[in-house]
Amino acid sequence: MTAFFYYYIAAWMTACVIAIVLMILNIKTMILFQKKYWDFLKIKWKLITFSIALSAFVILAPYTGDYTWDYYDAAFMSILTFMTAPWSVGTLFRFINKQEKLKIAYIAACCWMFSASWSYDIYLVFRDGDYPITWLPNIFASSVLYVSAGLFWNLTYKDGRGVIFGFMEKDWPTEETNTHFNKLALYAIPFMILAAAIFVPFLT
Repeated sequence: MTAFFYYYIAAWMTACVIAIVLMILNIKTMILFQKKYWDFLKIKWKLITFSIALSAFVILAPYTGDYTWDYYDAAFMSILTFMTAPWSVGTLFRFINKQEKLKIAYIAACCWMFSASWSYDIYLVFRDGDYPITWLPNIFASSVLYVSAGLFWNLTYKDGRGVIFGFMEKDWPTEETNTHFNKLALYAIPFMILAAAIFVPFLT
């Protein structure tokens, strides 16, 4: 590896350590660690669509033209995305709207980058012994998928308001009174098409 990558690894690892310390200090107040967030994720349609996405990425990864994709990074990146993307995207949106603190937004940004990029990078360093040449394009491609997933799994139907993103609610995440996917399907299609448009071209 060139000197740049050693510096880059040191930089993002330092960023992650700071994020972990902030998590520990704020664990009691962070939505990510609250039961209501995990209840928000455990809705049937979200678990089903996650299972489909996970299976597709894991099964098809070795058949893409990208040598950096295998069963393992496809699996852990998918799982990290499902666990953190709805929270990270929602938190950053709320920070922009002055509803969340900077330190929490920083943690969300680190979760985003670790899930979409840094975990992939370090896995390939250990697997191949070198920093992946695809690290920069992967940031953009995986970030599009990450944001799309965060928005997709935040889709919520509210009586009187219709379909919205859950993080637009002041007391997000709230218990959903209507969890039927049929009310969300039309709004979910663009996110599904976007994910497919990014992934399918890699298949050989």
